[in-house]
Amino acid sequence: MSALEETTLTPDVKWWQSAVIYEVYPRSFADGDGDGVGDLAGLTARLPYIASLGVDGIWMTPFQPSPQVDQGYDVSDYCGVDPLFGTMEQFDTLLAEAHALGLRVLLDVVPNHCSSAHPLFQAALAAGPGSPERDMFHFVPGPVDMSDGGGLGTGVADLDDVPPNNWQSVFGGRAWSRANPDSARDRDWYLHLFSPEQPDWNWRNPAVGDYFDGVLRFWFDKGVDGLRIDVAHALFKADGLPDSPSAGGVVDGLRSNPQVSDQEEVHEVYRRWRTLAEKYEPHRLLVGEVNLEPARAARYTRADEMQQAFAFAFVKLGWDPAAWAAVGNELEAARQLHGATPTWALENHDIVRSVTRFGGGDVGALRARAALVALLGLPGPAYIYQGQELGLPEVEVPLESRVDPMWARGGVCRDGARVPLPWTGDDALSHGFSLAESVAEPWLPQPAGWGAHAIELQQQNPESSLALVTKALELRRLLWKNEVFGPNDGGTWRVEPGNLLVCERSADFFVAVAMGTEPVRLPAGTVLLSAAPLAADGWLQPNNTVWALRD
Repeated sequence: MSALEETTLTPDVKWWQSAVIYEVYPRSFADGDGDGVGDLAGLTARLPYIASLGVDGIWMTPFQPSPQVDQGYDVSDYCGVDPLFGTMEQFDTLLAEAHALGLRVLLDVVPNHCSSAHPLFQAALAAGPGSPERDMFHFVPGPVDMSDGGGLGTGVADLDDVPPNNWQSVFGGRAWSRANPDSARDRDWYLHLFSPEQPDWNWRNPAVGDYFDGVLRFWFDKGVDGLRIDVAHALFKADGLPDSPSAGGVVDGLRSNPQVSDQEEVHEVYRRWRTLAEKYEPHRLLVGEVNLEPARAARYTRADEMQQAFAFAFVKLGWDPAAWAAVGNELEAARQLHGATPTWALENHDIVRSVTRFGGGDVGALRARAALVALLGLPGPAYIYQGQELGLPEVEVPLESRVDPMWARGGVCRDGARVPLPWTGDDALSHGFSLAESVAEPWLPQPAGWGAHAIELQQQNPESSLALVTKALELRRLLWKNEVFGPNDGGTWRVEPGNLLVCERSADFFVAVAMGTEPVRLPAGTVLLSAAPLAADGWLQPNNTVWALRD
């Protein structure tokens, strides 16, 4: 048997039930050509590192053609590769190399909105009001001055700045822009829940659904193993586009406006996509970014919809045992109702890194280690964001270097979680971020001391965060193989005295996290893994996690 045959993927159609997926933000992972931006060539060269962790696959954030207003989430061609990242031939090579290493590959698809440079949006602008082209998006006429019988007489200019409703953009400001602000005849506005350069598709038009069927087939036919669906709950807007009850303009993602997300019609999209995904062998995976309360989010993972949806209530937790237990039990109740286990994550490219979120400094680093070990011991699939295995903290990116559109429009900056990875301890070639002989400055600056977190240094240190994560992943696979873990596991959560958080995964296995300020006595059991050294007397020190089997 050849080496390639020995490393090909297993045909298990439900591999995703226990999978650990490594999120790759290509811009910041590895730079193959030295232009300061990570790319497909750099990622391909570094795939052996990802495989060495013991994860099951990667999720790649967008690399498709884009003006890069929102770092790729403004897509102008869903079935291509932006030259910034490489070529389609390089993607094909990456996919083949990943599969040879036993890694599945998930891509991002962005069905809520596209780039204003997308050919279909440009055609809509050119076609004018009332055209079929504009019906692919949400174009709505603005109010007309009726003082002269609906003509364009005096007073019209006073209405030029009145949008169709009171909806606010997630990135700050109103969610509407004029299609042609210089035209007296074109009074249409278009909807963008994010930046003005990201117009929303009109999913009430069947042509939009047909278009995205083609997008899914394109990537599935190439052999991509699944798709992560951006803002999966926001495709449909309330019929008639009524005002939001939150007229004060407060924005919490999309949550403050019930008119722009979680409309019942969206579930038919995922039933249609699930049917399409299961026409392939093995079945392709659908993962939803569904930022809703657990009971609502779980509805997107019913048996005929997506297989996974991120547990966002968990992603945003601080270091609070009561909150962890409450969210854990809420997610378990949703699992029992709808059948799919939670999809666990503590970091991603939009979230402040857990080291900083949990207090920063040495304490934050200990808590982040403990939290990641806990995450990997919970029932169901899990996602790790690049650099999380290194214990990277959030970076305070200088004001003049910030590029996040949320910063420019809303005062919130996500750049600090997106700084290019440190591969080597020295600062030559941006701490190994570049694989070229010469290198431009990274697209986001690496801070002083970044090399202390370097992958090469942690690989040489058996006590490093990287070594701990690799060990946890190895043990996780062993426990699954020996059926200590199972695909239908649930989890019951409680807080014991001393702020000891306990998740009982089964009658035999539990995860315990010391979230207080004093050592606590562990429940009876045999410790299999500890995020930090255990005290000689068996007590668990603060900011530590153990996996244990019941005696």
